[in-house]
Amino acid sequence: MNLPLAYITGASSGIGQALALRFLRAGWRLALVARRSSEVQAWLDAQGIDAQRARVYGADVRDIPSITQAGRDCIAQLGLPDAVVANAGISVGMDTADIADLEVMRATFETNNLGMAASFQPFVQAMRQRGSGRLVGIASVAGIRGLPGHGAYCASKAAAIGYCESLRGECRASGVKVVTILPGYIDTPLTRGNPYSMPFLMPADDFADRAFAAIVAGSSYRVIPWQMGMVAKLLRLLPNAVFDRAFSGRGRKRRQHE
Repeated sequence: MNLPLAYITGASSGIGQALALRFLRAGWRLALVARRSSEVQAWLDAQGIDAQRARVYGADVRDIPSITQAGRDCIAQLGLPDAVVANAGISVGMDTADIADLEVMRATFETNNLGMAASFQPFVQAMRQRGSGRLVGIASVAGIRGLPGHGAYCASKAAAIGYCESLRGECRASGVKVVTILPGYIDTPLTRGNPYSMPFLMPADDFADRAFAAIVAGSSYRVIPWQMGMVAKLLRLLPNAVFDRAFSGRGRKRRQHE
């Protein structure tokens, strides 16, 4: 019997790499997708993981022909995955007063939203026909309320949550599960440069354990760690005036030129 297969985008570092290791430990095969495919292959080689367990595909989620071709190649070479994890994402601060940052917003939405849909696209109909599978969107608790200086990122993650909810309804009758995962603060290269406090900061390996459990269970929506889910719900309930005052002096996410 073939081992189950996980297809993961943004696998070159951080959450994607931690999830890849967790799937491997559980006995899954991997199809790993990244722009920096040589770095992913070097990492696999250093871990002693051979081509029977993992294959690397070079693709950019912002390039629709590139990322959809990677998905079709995966199906042709390895078979239809049991789980597709749309993890690739970017997080950059922006200031709407600076016209250059409109391009930052474009890149953020192309990566975090269009890239997610394009990552899923090659697999949706085949999974529906099979009657099983997991489509996993990595969103963020930052999608629950907009934070100053985080306009592009917060908006993109809010859109990711809404998109996955829509897709979940579309796939429900087929047996395909859509899993929306909202990480809080996870210790990765992406977060280490944040110039503000990060409550409930979680090691990437611990996050991967909990995310893997949610994926296997087919959970529709999971905030990790759960404490950040409670914080986010409380923030959602705050009146706008109170919320705005509380976060007006908070550190801003670094912008591209910083």
